Amino acid sequence: MRHLARWYEQAILGRPVPVLVLLACVLGFFSYHTQDFRLDASADSLLLEDDEDLRAFRMLSERYQARNFLVVAFIPSQPIFAPETLAQISALAAELAALDEVESVVSLLDAPLVRQVQGSLAEAVSNYKNLTNSDVDLVRAKEELTNSPLFAELVISRDATTTALQLNLKEHPQLRDLQKRKRLLAGRVRAGVASTAERAQLTQARTAYAMLKAELDARNHQTIGEVRSIIARYQQHGQLYLGGVSMIADDMITFIKKDLLVFGIGVFVFLVGMLSIIFRAARWVLLPLASCFYAGLLMIGLLGLAGWQVTVISSNFISLMLILTMSMSIHLVVRYRQLCRDQPESMHRELVARTVRKMVWPCLYTALTTIIAFGSLVVSDIKPVIDFGWMMSVGLAVTFLTSFLLFPTLLLVLGRSPGETTTGSTLWVTAALSRLTARHGTAVLVVSGLLAVTGVVGITRLEVENSFVNYFSNDTEIYQGLKLVDDKLGGTTPLDILLSFDALPPPTDNAEEELKGALEEEDDLDELLLGSISSGNKDDYWFTPERVDRIKAVHDYVSDLYGVGQVLSLASLIRVGEEINQGEFDAFELALVNKRMPDTLKQTMIAPFVSIDDNEARISLRIRDSLTDLRRNELLQNIQNGLTSELGLAANSFEVTGLLVLYNNMLQSLFSSQIQTLGVVMLGIALMLMVLFRSVVLALIGIVPNLLAAAVVLGLMGWGGIPLDMMTITIASITLGIAVDNSIHYIYRFRDEYARRGDYPATLHYCHANIGRAIFYTAITIIVGFSILVLSNFLPTIYFGLLTALAMAIALLAALTLLPKLILLLRPFGSAAPVAVNTP
Repeated sequence: MRHLARWYEQAILGRPVPVLVLLACVLGFFSYHTQDFRLDASADSLLLEDDEDLRAFRMLSERYQARNFLVVAFIPSQPIFAPETLAQISALAAELAALDEVESVVSLLDAPLVRQVQGSLAEAVSNYKNLTNSDVDLVRAKEELTNSPLFAELVISRDATTTALQLNLKEHPQLRDLQKRKRLLAGRVRAGVASTAERAQLTQARTAYAMLKAELDARNHQTIGEVRSIIARYQQHGQLYLGGVSMIADDMITFIKKDLLVFGIGVFVFLVGMLSIIFRAARWVLLPLASCFYAGLLMIGLLGLAGWQVTVISSNFISLMLILTMSMSIHLVVRYRQLCRDQPESMHRELVARTVRKMVWPCLYTALTTIIAFGSLVVSDIKPVIDFGWMMSVGLAVTFLTSFLLFPTLLLVLGRSPGETTTGSTLWVTAALSRLTARHGTAVLVVSGLLAVTGVVGITRLEVENSFVNYFSNDTEIYQGLKLVDDKLGGTTPLDILLSFDALPPPTDNAEEELKGALEEEDDLDELLLGSISSGNKDDYWFTPERVDRIKAVHDYVSDLYGVGQVLSLASLIRVGEEINQGEFDAFELALVNKRMPDTLKQTMIAPFVSIDDNEARISLRIRDSLTDLRRNELLQNIQNGLTSELGLAANSFEVTGLLVLYNNMLQSLFSSQIQTLGVVMLGIALMLMVLFRSVVLALIGIVPNLLAAAVVLGLMGWGGIPLDMMTITIASITLGIAVDNSIHYIYRFRDEYARRGDYPATLHYCHANIGRAIFYTAITIIVGFSILVLSNFLPTIYFGLLTALAMAIALLAALTLLPKLILLLRPFGSAAPVAVNTP
């Protein structure tokens, strides 16, 4: 280490100008790659890494051709079934369908009205009408659609006040193929069986996927803008809201961009103001800002170069980088200015070198402990949280290197400023806290104990139940659209149940003849048959009463569960037919329904719910996600238990999947993620403190105040009913990692000063007046910096900012009261006599 220190002073401090030129070149290189900086707001942001349920979800999406679409919800000023309103819907649908990226538009006007025709089922199926026909009875149409098992709460609300238009976007199979290929190759790499060629193919697939996705995201953004322009012209006819996964993803990217800009500007303005108030000198404003700018820009370029995309979870990384860089710079400035006051005769370079020597170890350990805090997030199962942990860990390494390369070399080039030999004024806050600790230490311990107990009890009340719709402010279009669909159009979060059936034996010749005879008994055979009956065609024999009865039973069971909105399945279609038929279908009639249905209806009413080749049926549910008392995990358990215990289904004969399952898996993992990250942070910080101070007692003293801060904030969340989410689970770990910096700096300085003074109370007052000032400044910087996150549109980010700021405030008070009281109580430095030391 002595050799490294000597090299540093000779190579870095001895040649500041060449070092600055080299640093400028490095910054230029990474600045070029800022153009590759990307944002990501895809559904992967809610997924768990290696979630087994994800396999079933992807299989479902591929098998049933799940497609991307937008939804326009329309609350017209006039009744929906008024001719002028239907004309407005028709005009709106036509304008939307003309957009380049829109393949088709499905609206209320396209719903088949099978009850408009009097007669048999065959006549109803072959001669159905819709609202575009001029001779439709609108009163009967309203009654049919608002009570339809198929279309109620899909294209129209049951109270007939709200209708929806579904904009099916054009498919891009190339993107799906690249995603599948990328996933398969990545799986082989993770399993350790990929060849060198396959690893190269994975890199190529990722690059191609990223490029194509960026192009399609740009098209999607343009399409959404065009849709909004169109519906804006129809606002005079009522209220229109845009929804859909594509819109949410696009708006999330807009939110992330806005957050990055607002956080960056907000933190910058705050830093300038804070530094001006603290130091009242231009150089002590510009130097820390230069470090912040350098570290932030370099990190953005590094993310662009590495292809590391920023999600809504990591959108605050720039503000965190600026805050943490400034905190380290403040410690350097305060230490340098103190040395200038204490040693006015020393040369400028010697003062800079001594500042670095005195601060490198506490700053290194504070950086490492904070890296441990953020690094602990990688043990989480939540992908965006993992990425955030890695991102900030790398960012902190950049911050440390910037602080000890750029800052001292800039300071050397600028030279020594006049006026640094004057004695600094006493900060009344730290002085008051030092007196409080010395005179009322017992009260400090009692209050700390009460807060700890309250926090622990509150932690036992923590919940993970959360609603995606409640992640957004109620004045955003995302919230308003989701809430309307949730309340009026059958729910927002999709859930699917896949029923597996045993394969049927091939039909016998007698069965074929019987079915053919039944078909021949029907009128208008030539017009209705879509094809001939061929021996062994399982499409004709798949729809048995036993299978339909099972589908109906599951459909009815889940429909009655609390929180379930619209339910669609083959049973929905069958029941429409049975109402017309005035009785349940037998095996032959079921075959007739399938055979005689026009292909256009079959593709929209049967294909999404039945996979004959896989002997499988799908029941599609939508959950009313905005219900405040909805318990998602309990709902899923009720479905699983009910299908086995009440309906008697074998556990391997069905599978529950969908976004709700993936989202619930993420929510349920939050508790384990919280425990894992806290455990890693506590262990890592304890080890770091033991290495730094070589004392178990000092390690415990250093971590206790920060544990108190984390416990109080988590307890407050429990008492206040604030659920854990993807961002708030990081609060405790980040609080421990950042707040322990206060303990490290204070204990490190206390140890040095006690060696000089040999008196615990005197050392306490001195440390509060010196290092206490730097701790106070940096803590206030961090507190206000996190508070700036309240400007976000994403509610978890707001909670994260406010609660972390509160935790840091508690940690500050604990570091300047509880920590010194524990030192006075335990006397970890012994009772050594003061030793004369010239170097402060």
